[in-house]
Amino acid sequence: MAKRLILLLGGARSGKSHYAENWARGQGGRVLFVAAAEARDDDMRERIAAHRATRPAAWHTLEAPRDTARQIADCDYAHDTLLLDCLTLLTSNILLDLPESATQHDANAAALAEVELLLEAYAASKASWLVVSNEVGMGVVPPTRLGTLYRDMLGRANQRVAQAADEVLLLMAGLPWRLK
Repeated sequence: MAKRLILLLGGARSGKSHYAENWARGQGGRVLFVAAAEARDDDMRERIAAHRATRPAAWHTLEAPRDTARQIADCDYAHDTLLLDCLTLLTSNILLDLPESATQHDANAAALAEVELLLEAYAASKASWLVVSNEVGMGVVPPTRLGTLYRDMLGRANQRVAQAADEVLLLMAGLPWRLK
């Protein structure tokens, strides 16, 4: 099968990660799971542990909350499928590293720079990639500056990955809707 770039979008608890993991299992072969989460509190530590417990032991995990594209490119694990979970947390990590004086333009540029590096790593790869991300543009307008920065930069990042993707799915209640 030819390599594919697949973007899986959806809200919180929509079934994105579960769908991605099942898809990767179904492909067989070697899987590189790229984790962007950081265990900043007890709740996140529990979530990370629960996610680890559901993944097959044979999968290789790369914990890369920052400089994700570079770490993927530097990874010497030969894989057939790469599952990035998730662009949402990766974007949040980028935002939290920006100075408080960052403008919307700065935030968008930082997110898009990492996305472009990810797309370059994908182009250089022989593997199919699944990129999991939240769709945050369907809710209320964020009441804070930080929330607005985040919503807009993730929206731009999602648009860029969707543009480059071979396939885009929107998951709702665990059900995939094909957008592209």
